[in-house]
Amino acid sequence: MGSGFSKLKKQRKQFEEQLSKIQAELDESEFHGTAGNGLVKVVLTGQKELKSLQIQPECVDKDDIEGLQDLIVAAFKDASEKLEKSAPMNNMASLF
Repeated sequence: MGSGFSKLKKQRKQFEEQLSKIQAELDESEFHGTAGNGLVKVVLTGQKELKSLQIQPECVDKDDIEGLQDLIVAAFKDASEKLEKSAPMNNMASLF
């Protein structure tokens, strides 16, 4: 019984080390999203935090604020999808 417990402890430690490594890799990653043929660009961190937002001046129309809002949401969604499909996320999923 003792050797089985030791083996489980060792596996747990290896799992935690792998998870920590993958999390660090994800934390260092950036994911870029675009919409409107590059009129709106966003950069997300691996934690899905908005790092930057770029809006081209020709995209801004005071009579079409909803259009701009839609482009921002689409760019964010594009970056989020890239994050979800990224190697760190796939590696994390493989641990479970």
